[in-house]
Amino acid sequence: MKVDVLTLFPGMFAGPLDESIIKRARDEGRLELAVHNLRDYTHDRHKTVDDKPFGGGPGMLLKPEPLFEAVEALRGPETRVVMLGPSGRVFTQAVARELSKQSHLLFLCGSYEGFDERVREHLADEELSIGDYVLTNGNLAAMVVIDAVTRLLPGVLGDDASSVEESFSSGLLEYPHYTRPAEFRSWRVPEILLSGHHAQIEAWRREQARLRTLERRPDLLAGAAEKPGLPKPD
Repeated sequence: MKVDVLTLFPGMFAGPLDESIIKRARDEGRLELAVHNLRDYTHDRHKTVDDKPFGGGPGMLLKPEPLFEAVEALRGPETRVVMLGPSGRVFTQAVARELSKQSHLLFLCGSYEGFDERVREHLADEELSIGDYVLTNGNLAAMVVIDAVTRLLPGVLGDDASSVEESFSSGLLEYPHYTRPAEFRSWRVPEILLSGHHAQIEAWRREQARLRTLERRPDLLAGAAEKPGLPKPD
């Protein structure tokens, strides 16, 4: 997969995208990632990317000219242009899976008061939000999306089954995990996990996932009722 990021603050991406699973995906050639400075697509000596909103109001808006020029330079026939902003579709594991099937993603990271509306209407293919809270800019949101999508690329996790069993992938929160020692400070691992009965262990894990989801995220169980093969809420 190819991923391009358009931002005013490219330095923010150094570190998070140079470590761990994303680094390995890049080193193995499964992810081609480039971060571009929006100011490189301006033509005045001040490299102006923002201006005051028509009609008044606080803050500054990102101007359309450098954004359109940048996207038109970076976009190919298979590119999906994704804005990061608070009014977008809420990002979920299902959306991550959808994006992981794309060959080229181009992320537009907002700053200040956001984008000129013509960017949303005529340039972006869609807008995504990672949650109902305010961030300084769209960079952290882009990193979250890139991380979640990269994990779903074939071969990135080594064992592709790993991404299937994680929280949200099955529609439920993940079941509890334990490792050695079997007893720590008088807290014992559930006996079923030490039994060696794989079918019973699998049934226990499914039930624990259902109970944990019912306790912590009952909204997910309500959604599971619409999906075949997933446990129905009580």
